[in-house]
Order: sequence, then C-alpha cells, then structure tokens
Amino acid sequence: MIKIFFRALARLNKYLLPRYSQRDLNKLSKFDKVIIAYRYFITKKYLEHKDD
Repeated sequence: MIKIFFRALARLNKYLLPRYSQRDLNKLSKFDKVIIAYRYFITKKYLEHKDD
C-alpha cells in the first residue's frame, strides 16, 4: 500500500511540478526550496519502499 502511494506521488511530481536541475539553488525563493524538499522526500521514500 505504501509502495503504491509513493509511486503515484513520484509520478505526479515528475509530470506536474517544475524541474530545478539547471537553476542555481542559492537564488531560489523559499517556495521553490519547499518544492525541492518535497520532491526529495517523496523520491527518497519511493526508493526506500521500491524493493518491498
């Protein structure tokens, strides 16, 4: 159940949220940093539960 939940969130993040790979992280607004932290958290949880 958790695996499916984080998998779905990871896919939604991939298609709906902006990508920040080419931007300077020091120049981002606080809102952009929150989005990056959220994407990192979801990706990390997805990878932890991937093999379950």
